[in-house]
This record gives sequence, structure tokens and C-alpha cells, in this order.
Amino acid sequence: MSRPQYPSAHRQDIVEEIHGHPVADPYRWLEDPNADDTKKWLAAQDELFHREVDDLPGRDRLRARVRELLGAGSVGAPVWRGERRFFMRRTAEQEHAVLYTVDPGETSERALIDPMALDPTHTTTLDSWQPDKEGRLLAYQLSHGGDEESKLYVMDVATGETIEGPIDRCRYTPIAWLPGGDAYYYVRRLAAGQVPAGEEQYHRRVYLHRVGTDPETDDVMIFGEGREKTNYYGVGVSRDGRWLTLSSSQGTAPRNDLWIADLSTSPLETPELRVVQEGVDAETGVHVGRDGRAYVFTDRDAPRARLCVADPTDLSPGTWRDLIPEDSEAVLSDFAILDDLDRPILLAGWTRHAISEITIHDLVTGERIGEVPAPGLGTIGGITDHPDGGHEAWFTYVDHTTPTSVHHFDARTGETTLWASAPGTVDVPDVEARQVTYASKDGTEVRMLIVARADAVPGDGTPRPTILYGYGGFNVPLTPAYSAGTLAWVEAGGVYVVANLRGGSEEGEEWHRAGMLDKKQNVFDDFHAAAEKLIADGWTTADRIAISGGSNGGLLVGAAITQRPELYAAAVCSAPLLDMVRYEKFGLGQTWNVEYGSAEDPEQFGWLHAYSPYHHVREGVAYPATLFTVFESDTRVDPLHARKMCAALQYASTDDGGPILLRNEAEVGHGARAVSRSIELSVDTLSFMAAHTGLALDEEPQRT
Repeated sequence: MSRPQYPSAHRQDIVEEIHGHPVADPYRWLEDPNADDTKKWLAAQDELFHREVDDLPGRDRLRARVRELLGAGSVGAPVWRGERRFFMRRTAEQEHAVLYTVDPGETSERALIDPMALDPTHTTTLDSWQPDKEGRLLAYQLSHGGDEESKLYVMDVATGETIEGPIDRCRYTPIAWLPGGDAYYYVRRLAAGQVPAGEEQYHRRVYLHRVGTDPETDDVMIFGEGREKTNYYGVGVSRDGRWLTLSSSQGTAPRNDLWIADLSTSPLETPELRVVQEGVDAETGVHVGRDGRAYVFTDRDAPRARLCVADPTDLSPGTWRDLIPEDSEAVLSDFAILDDLDRPILLAGWTRHAISEITIHDLVTGERIGEVPAPGLGTIGGITDHPDGGHEAWFTYVDHTTPTSVHHFDARTGETTLWASAPGTVDVPDVEARQVTYASKDGTEVRMLIVARADAVPGDGTPRPTILYGYGGFNVPLTPAYSAGTLAWVEAGGVYVVANLRGGSEEGEEWHRAGMLDKKQNVFDDFHAAAEKLIADGWTTADRIAISGGSNGGLLVGAAITQRPELYAAAVCSAPLLDMVRYEKFGLGQTWNVEYGSAEDPEQFGWLHAYSPYHHVREGVAYPATLFTVFESDTRVDPLHARKMCAALQYASTDDGGPILLRNEAEVGHGARAVSRSIELSVDTLSFMAAHTGLALDEEPQRT
């Protein structure tokens, strides 16, 4: 591709002085999506995008293969309430997963919530669901058009009838049912008229709601008044209904305050909350088990996490006793209790350098007495047990070549069996995942997973088109996952690499904190070092590397192409943060200043401005071919970031640089989307990267 003729974008002479530093913002006009100039510019960008991408070679073959590989569908682990179970499943023909139940004493499945039946346009998503403790009622949340503005409903499970809702302003709310299903605690934002303009996404409160009453007049606020506007709250009620736990965190901070209340001695409307921890730089959660003990899951004094036990009547930290101590290498991620045994046990889930494992421990002493064999080197999902007690557990498993399946562990026999496989059968290519350790700029050891055809040999004189993917933030781990796009790319002869950068949780909370706030540059250095290692080992060359990332990973891609444009041939930057000086003013930005820092603070402004991609675009640089993908209904990261950055790069890049394009998609948001929409996004991004790294998608791939 040669440099295209870009749509006209005028440059404003806007220079603000922030903490004594001049900060230019020539494309601020693109922040307004409703302005006529912005609409004209977007229409011209859309025309340019289709002109450059629609006729790239191999797209029809790629589309068919991605669709075929997605035909595996998906299945989720069961959630039990008594003898009733709930689970999610998507077949090859379905755009969204459907929530099913199997009634007590029955074997046949019954669909409870099918987003496709609710909305033939396929733009309605099921955001979350929570059955009551008896399995008679189901609270569930729906969003429309990708806005993630969850509306809450309650269904009678036996009849499928919706008995209340919608209750709006319930984005990200937990549901903590009380026994009997008459009431629950939940979290709801204040109404727009009760908060300052521009703060409608904040100001959450915890309420007690009684089913069938009017939430506007009858809900009782139990917590949140007078606290930070960006706080998120969590609530939980023990199986017996006695213990209420309530947590509070400022935005996405890796720390929380925590309280517990005995509901047997205080009213539901005014629970007497006792502090478990407050003002402590750690994350802690409490689960009161069927045995009456409090299980305290915490990274306090244990960056890789530990599990403690204590008496729920006295949860002062000095009373906590380690049941599962912190491991020197693996990160504790999950646990389940199996107590219907002569010797009750606890299953502990771990990730060791991004690979999952499960160990078995004596429930009383914590002594390790065995392990549950993992199906492979992959990712084990949440371990579930019977909330009323039992000897069985279920967990999901997935890796780069294995679609998600559900496995069953029987503690009485010690056997692990396949409980439910993905509903579709697919012909998966013969690929291999290899974990490689490399040194970052400061000498820190970082790991990456390299997925390539099994017959690929690095350094054989054949550099391969390579996609390097990363995220590096918010304590999010990148673990093995089944991806139709990845498999299609590798099958065609490419290499796909996932880097476990600092900022994630692959090595615990210290690993996260080594990539946040003033240490954010470590994330970018880890990413550059991964590319350099791939080149040094002979996997690829700089003119064959494409990089990809979304959201915080889009920030990573933006920083990568502005810091090391010569190191990458192409980039896909999806739903990105790019103007780090003004990011707090849009979307959910103010909830992230605990991760990035705030431009309101002079020192933190210095951190942000030092790497902010939009502010480091330089004229006369040959930037890599870059495709921005944004979603008009994105209420997390405002698409304005990509609009401004796209205009800046189109203006600054030389004729030797690659094309700078913007893909703008309507009626989808930051999160879940219909399968057909995912396929088209994959085709557009993969064909773009293939065109700029030399991968031939129009040739019949070798299959075993």
C-alpha cells in the first residue's frame, strides 16, 4: 500500500499551560462526536477505510476459516442451587451464549435467557446473572447496543416470567440474595438529577431491595453516602443468611476497605458493620463457609495472595491464621470447599507463570495432600462447588488449541472427568505454544507465549509474519485462551505472541505495581524487549512484526509506535486510551487515576505526559501502518482518543510510513458483541496486519 490521500483535518492553535508545561492539542475539535465537522471527518475516514481494506487478498478465505473455528461454540461451568443447575452455552449457529437451567429431577435443558430471542438485531447482551439461594428466582442484567448500561430484572425460574424490572443505573452491580428470595442487596448509581453534570457514571450506593417494591421509593440505602464518587462497592451474604460482607474500593485501585455485619443481631435495613480492614494498601475478601469459619482471601503481606481462616465474630487481622500460605512462585487465584467427606478438603487454584494448576489441601490444617490433574498447559476457570455442601467440583479449561470445556472432580474417587465439551467440532491446526523468558530493559525477566505451527523452527532463515499482543495493566493476566483469529493466523504461516508484561497479575500484585503509576514505562519497555527477542531468536524481523492491543492494551500500542516506530511494521489499536493528559474527563476515566495517575497532580502529570501517545506524535516520522478500531457505544473508553490520534498520525507521518486508518463501528461497545460482529472485526484487523507483514492469506494453508 502507498500512502493514501487522507481526509482534511484542520489543526487548532490550542496550547495550554499545565503545571508550567505547554501542552498542544490541535485536534480537540474531534472530541465532540456530534459536531458537523467531526461527522464529516468520520464519514470520510469510513470511506477511506473500506477503500483500503475491503479488497485485501484472502479475506473471504479468512472469514470462512474464522467462522469455522468459532464453530466450536462455548460452554460454562454449572452453578448449583439445590438440585437445580444453571449454565451458559453457545452453539455454532448462535450469535450469543444462552442461559439454560435443568430443573430438579429432570434431565432436559430449558432456555431461560436467550439474547437473540429478546432482540433480533443481536445487539442485546446478557451482562450478568445471579440465582437466589434456593434457585427459585433469577436476577439478571441486560444491556443494549453495547452501552453496558445494565438494567436489572428478576425472573421466576419455574415459569420464565419476569416479575420485576427494569431497574436502571445498575452497571457492574453485584447481587447478594437473602435466604427466601424476598430481598437482596445491590449497588445502584444515583439518578442524574442528584449528581453534578458530567458525573452520571459515578456516585454509587448500596441498597436493600425487597422484590416487588418500587426501587425509586422503597429501596433503603445502607452504604456509600458521603464517600468518594468513584468508589465501587461489593456485597455478599453467606449461605445461611447470617453474614453480610461489604467492600469498597476507590475506582480500580488494588486495595479495598472491608466490613462485616451479623444480620442475626442487627436489622437488614441498618446492618451493624464492623471494620475488617480500612485504609490498608491491600485487597481482601471474606467468605463465611458452611462450617462457620471465615475464609479470608488476601494479598496483605502476601503479593501472590494467601488464604487465611478466622472467627467471623472477630476478624481483626491479628486473628487470621494462614491456611494456604503465600507461594514463592505461583499466584493463588481461587478456592472451593468440599466438605461431604470423612476428611473435608479444599481445592486451591493457582497460576504459575500464567499457567493454571489446582492443588488439594486438608480443609482443617491446610496441608497439601494432592493435586487435580490439569488437562494441559492452559487456563483453568473458576472452580465451583455445591453451595449446600458436597464432594464434587467443576471447573473450565481452555488453551490455545482446545475450546473451553468443563471438567468434573469427584473427591470420593479422586477422579477428574470431562463433564461438558464445547458443543461444536472443529478441525484445529497443528500448532504449538512455547513459553520463552527474556530480559527487559532493566534486566527484569519477562515471559511470553509463542504460538506457531508445530513445524516452525526459529532461526531457520525464514522470518515469519508475527503478531505481538499485550495488555500490561489493571492486574489483568494474559493466560492461554482459544482464539479463532490466532489459529487462522498461525495456520496461514504466521506466529502469534502473547507477552506477560508488568502491570498484569501473572506474577502477583508486585508485578502489577511494577507497571502502574510512575512505573508505567516498564510495560512499554517489556513490550519492546519482547519484539527485540523475537527478532534476535530468528522468529521474525522488524518489517514483519505487527502489534495489537485493546483498551489499556491500545494505550500500549500507541506508546509502542510513538516510542519505537522503526521496530514495528503494523499496529492494530483498539478502543484505546491515547490522550493521557485529558483521559480523566471522559468515559470512566476518573476511576482509573489510581492506575495511571491524575493530570491534576503536578508530579503525576509528569508521568502521564512523558508517555502520552497523542502528545508524542512527531512530524517527519515514518510511522507503522496503523488501524484504529473504535466502537460508537463505548462508554468505558471514549472513541475520541482514537479520532485525535488518527488525525495526528495522518498529518505527521511521512510518505515512507504505512497507511493510518480508522474503523468506526456503530451499535457495539467496549465489551460483549455478537459472533458475526466479532468475525468481521477479526477479518478486518488480521487482513490489515497480513498485508503489512507479508502473510499470504489467499493461499491454501497446510493442514495436518
